[in-house]
Amino acid sequence: MLWIVLAISLFVLILGPQFWTQRILKKYSVERSDFPGTGGEFAQHLIKQQGLDVKLEITTAGDHYDPALKTVRLLEKNFNGKSLTAIATAAHEVGHAIQHQQGMWLLLMRTPLAKMAFYIEKVAQLALISTPIFLSFIPSMARLSLIVAIIGMLASTLVHLVTLPVEFNASFGKALPILKNGEYLSKQDNKNAKKILLACALTYVSAALASLLNVWRWLRFLKR
Repeated sequence: MLWIVLAISLFVLILGPQFWTQRILKKYSVERSDFPGTGGEFAQHLIKQQGLDVKLEITTAGDHYDPALKTVRLLEKNFNGKSLTAIATAAHEVGHAIQHQQGMWLLLMRTPLAKMAFYIEKVAQLALISTPIFLSFIPSMARLSLIVAIIGMLASTLVHLVTLPVEFNASFGKALPILKNGEYLSKQDNKNAKKILLACALTYVSAALASLLNVWRWLRFLKR
């Protein structure tokens, strides 16, 4: 019974933020005729207002800021949409550009870390696939192979953990003050924008929790 409760709790903890995020972003994606501009136009306004030397593009790879190319990228629905989700998401991504301009070390560290983790994960995947083979033919190598795989998982976990404070700062340290101080939205819209900004930040929470759980599971296996 205890294991069932724990399993359900972990399921809710990991998938809960993801489901809530999707629901919030969809809820406030309704087009608003009272908004004077689109998410892309608002992003361009903020870029100019903040004196940022960055580009703005439409993407199909998810809303994000690319520090290497100094580019804010928005999904077409947010770039051309006049919804509260489009406006808040634009502010969030421009928030990352502001972090870059201010030299936020966590943002600057995330990009090289992510690249390094990508290659380490490839080696780790190969090691994980090789572990059962080593168990059958070279048992002494199986443990080493599993350790390499766990190191790869830890690299991915580290990227997620570094990403979390970057995302929360972009939402609540940058975007939310801009929206409030600029009086771009009504009082009610500001409250709802706060939910959207939380949803933007929570995008990586589920991935971080799942990554930590995966590392813990394999560490337990290694101790046997």
